[in-house]
Amino acid sequence: MEASPLVRINLMGKDKVTRLSQFEMLEGAKSMGAGAATIASAGAAVGIGNVFSSLIHSVARNPSLAKQLFGYAILGFALTEAIALFALMMAFLILFVF
Repeated sequence: MEASPLVRINLMGKDKVTRLSQFEMLEGAKSMGAGAATIASAGAAVGIGNVFSSLIHSVARNPSLAKQLFGYAILGFALTEAIALFALMMAFLILFVF
């Protein structure tokens, strides 16, 4: 049987050496993976802001097209929000399935 890896931890200026089990290492990796997967939600938030910012600018330039532009903006919002939902789904899959 192979020994668990030694890990050196520095807590408040004191070094501590401990052994991590395979389960603890897997849980830590899952948490880091889920955290990395949720970074995409920040990108989706920026994308949604850009969609509605463009809508406001477009309506200010040509108010007669407001109804048509609003439909395009809702489509852009839905597609951008889908990316955030996919990222959230991947984070939950990483945490609870694997």
